[in-house]
Amino acid sequence: MSDADVRAPLAELRSGPSMPRLGLGTWNMSDAEAQAAVAQALEVGYRLIDTAQMYGNEGGVGRGLRNGGVAREDVFVVTKLGADGHGEQEAQEAFARSAERLGLDYVDLYLVHWPLPSHDRYVDAWRGLIALREQGLVRAIGVSNFKADHIDRLVDETGVVPDVNQIQLNPHVTRDAARRHHAERGIVTQAWSPLGGGVHELLAGQQDGGQARAGVLDEPVIVEIAREHGRTPAQVVLRWHLDLGLSVVMKSTNAQRMASNLESVELALTPQQRDAITALDHGESAAADSDDPKVGWG
Repeated sequence: MSDADVRAPLAELRSGPSMPRLGLGTWNMSDAEAQAAVAQALEVGYRLIDTAQMYGNEGGVGRGLRNGGVAREDVFVVTKLGADGHGEQEAQEAFARSAERLGLDYVDLYLVHWPLPSHDRYVDAWRGLIALREQGLVRAIGVSNFKADHIDRLVDETGVVPDVNQIQLNPHVTRDAARRHHAERGIVTQAWSPLGGGVHELLAGQQDGGQARAGVLDEPVIVEIAREHGRTPAQVVLRWHLDLGLSVVMKSTNAQRMASNLESVELALTPQQRDAITALDHGESAAADSDDPKVGWG
């Protein structure tokens, strides 16, 4: 699908750049796996690549970017600040190390990975990201796994609203309240683990060929909708995300599956089908609780 990047939808960020709404996630990939996966993803049409300091694979991602045959300005690169960077100066120093590992002069989107409220330094970290954007080292800034009260505190104390909040979100964890709060603030919601699974399942290594599995893709409703359209359950779920106006990062190391996931842009769900998928929600308690120090890492 050589023109997939052209047909894939974009999200307009508060800071100005346009962000592809479908991207490759690289959590739990080794350096070598990330290098190969990123190059493959670019070849099949992905134009958003997501990594993080705590993934330990920024070097591999950088090599994949250089080997992917796509001009730097045509790829939207996301990385995230780790726990040791929760401070204004510390965040800027951590970014410099990430940029060096990636081999990049700038990053398109830089996120505070977890709020880690028990540390109570995420506002200072946010000030560091604001400084990086002002210096032109990052084009947009955001957060990951932040709750509404975390975001409101950032805005109250700095006056700067995040461009993006990347959170766990899938048909089992629809995050209705969080999405409404983001919409009110003009924040783009980006889903991690969009095909199912959560922190505990992912840490336990419950993977299926590069796709996290925790029952979402086996839901009879989703399987039946996929059958009706002649599509895969993953394509149905990804189309559901797009219909909700979300951005999505999904992990895969399989080039065929990567291409198949991008084909979700061609699918059209009915309102009834979207509602049936949304009704699979297990509630907010099924999501990772970023106020729990046992969950927040990175």
